[in-house]
Amino acid sequence: MATDNRINFWRRNAKVPGSVQPVYGAQHPPLDPRLRRTYPKDTKPKFNNIKTKKASSFHEFARSTNDAWDIDDEEDEEFLGTFNPAVSIPPGLHTTSSTQNQQHQAGDTESAVSHRTAPPRTDSPNLQDVQEEDTECKQVNGKVVKSSSDAHLNTSSEELRKHSWSGIPREVRPITWRLLSGYLPANKERRELVLKRKREEYFRFIEQYYHSRTDEHYKDTYRQIHIDIPRTNPLIPLFQQPAVQEVFERILFIWAIRHPASGYVQGINDLVTPFFVVFLSEFVTEDMENFDVAALPLETQRNIEADSFWCMSKLLDGIQDNYTFAQPGIQNKVKALEELVSRIDEDIHNHFKRYEVEYLQFAFRWMNNLLMRELPLRCTIRLWDTYQAEAEGFSHFHLYVCAAFLIKWRKEILSMVDFQGLLMLLQNLPTIHWGNEEVGLLLAEAYRLKYMFADAPSHYKR
Repeated sequence: MATDNRINFWRRNAKVPGSVQPVYGAQHPPLDPRLRRTYPKDTKPKFNNIKTKKASSFHEFARSTNDAWDIDDEEDEEFLGTFNPAVSIPPGLHTTSSTQNQQHQAGDTESAVSHRTAPPRTDSPNLQDVQEEDTECKQVNGKVVKSSSDAHLNTSSEELRKHSWSGIPREVRPITWRLLSGYLPANKERRELVLKRKREEYFRFIEQYYHSRTDEHYKDTYRQIHIDIPRTNPLIPLFQQPAVQEVFERILFIWAIRHPASGYVQGINDLVTPFFVVFLSEFVTEDMENFDVAALPLETQRNIEADSFWCMSKLLDGIQDNYTFAQPGIQNKVKALEELVSRIDEDIHNHFKRYEVEYLQFAFRWMNNLLMRELPLRCTIRLWDTYQAEAEGFSHFHLYVCAAFLIKWRKEILSMVDFQGLLMLLQNLPTIHWGNEEVGLLLAEAYRLKYMFADAPSHYKR
């Protein structure tokens, strides 16, 4: 009992890396359904069709788990083969007649909700923002349990996360990000309806609230957004196009007025760019940095904008305490990074102390912008493949990535013997030529640190 209490204490202590901390409207990533589901002995689903052989790559995994996604005999529909938006990931399951009735009722409810006027969002998420889930269930011995087809979906979803951790192929990254973020339902039958409803809902927000950007109550928010947008990736021509900047202004303004607990905070503008680029990549194959977005059909532009808004919202739901008053989430993460580095590399920690370098002076930006200002955009996209696949990737795992990133420059840091030189180095680290290999090594080291330190508060403590 004493041991259990001690473990629970460390897991809940906000000052210890790896602690479980409450956040505003946390929805990403979803909890492991196996930790919550209870099956009667005689109704526990059997996964006879799921192949046990480990896949050596993302595509091999897709082929090896094809029958896990589809319990019928349609084995000619290959998961994650040649990318085709019409063949979604994962192929959905055919449901029973009782389930179809439930989905029909759910569809009626969704239709009714979509025609209501949606008010601005408050501190807590509304029901429409909760991750879309299957409603297929049944009663056994007086208890409601999810069906075996739902278990198939959950198992395959976990496999998708597992194989996305090491990087997602470019051609399937857009739809995989929608799935991993919880924006796109795992059930194929519901995707078209959900996407249509959510995209329409976003543009209803635009119609109802965007004109208020000039009102006295919101004009300061809009002014700050308008100032920050041109600073977003200023060296990439794509983001200097008026059409793209208008998209970012709409996304950020609508998000800000729906989240009054934080509103708009500098740095949030950077978090739109990976989603926008990934969803744009569905329609552009070469020279994306110079592509004229206005040349795309209007419907395509609208879909990219709406999907970017919802996926960014899903991300921010898990780290919103980074952007509330005084930004307590970032303050705690910077302190946690300092504690972690003091245990991992005492030489670097003492070097900072000797030259009076505070972690807040360089790590605040690392937490606020999720290292987007320190890495090229291509590296950020690869990093986010793992963040979306990792449990609490943007909140918890990011801490260990920052620690690994700092230790990566150990030699350069210890060679600097003055305050100004250290800060100049830490704020302008030479990563311009980084690619997938460097990010992969960084993530591997972060995983090692997490494995060693997350639940071991006394490990290497002096």
